[in-house]
Amino acid sequence: MDLQTLLLLMLAFALVAALYSSVGHAGASGYLAVMALLGLAPDVMRPTALVLNLLVATIGTVRYSRAGLTSWAALLPLVVGSIPLAFVGGSIHLPVAGYRALLGAVLLVSAVVLAWRAYSRAQPADEGPIRLPFATALMIGAAIGLLSGLTGTGGGIFLSPLLLLAGWAGPRRASGIAAPFILLNSASGLAGLGGSAAHFPSNLPWLAVAVLAGGYVGSQLGAHRLPARALLALLAVVLTIAGTKLLLA
Repeated sequence: MDLQTLLLLMLAFALVAALYSSVGHAGASGYLAVMALLGLAPDVMRPTALVLNLLVATIGTVRYSRAGLTSWAALLPLVVGSIPLAFVGGSIHLPVAGYRALLGAVLLVSAVVLAWRAYSRAQPADEGPIRLPFATALMIGAAIGLLSGLTGTGGGIFLSPLLLLAGWAGPRRASGIAAPFILLNSASGLAGLGGSAAHFPSNLPWLAVAVLAGGYVGSQLGAHRLPARALLALLAVVLTIAGTKLLLA
């Protein structure tokens, strides 16, 4: 890619990483949206998003764990269900049209989720222990794991709102469990994708630097407060545009 495109990607990815990591996410749906808008090939988009997810989710996992916001006991059934299915999803090579349709739908759902997080007044304020039924967690983890492997996301964009809507966790503890969940699912999905099917851009190291910088700043802020509504709403608009573009392509 040319220098102008690279700089645009780095700036966009850094902003996405900062925003997503502030709520315990790693930014995959945002990276995918940016790459879709710039017309990158699907066989490049999925592995690139997963690698960048790994980097940002690692920072988030450390940050939220040190802040005492991660419930490892609640995480266990989620990842027991999700890791095998994320590997399976990653190993499935969808045709370009099918991938674009699935990813477009996921981006639109993600946009709705972010808009909800921006404007909902019904989010639980309780930051006590996470109350998540074991069997339910297994099923939720399996469903999200399969979807995350198929699309190249970590699944946090679906897990966090489920925890909040069901009243199983407050906002910061939901973020604290989403970060390691995304980390493990991204690793499993990337392993399932396999080296032979993974096509990375030659400038991936520069993109990695951008998301590491954004993720560091965002996770530091997110351990103490949620991001501004206007930023979440703006990202929801970007996801809507990218999702629509994919569905209409």
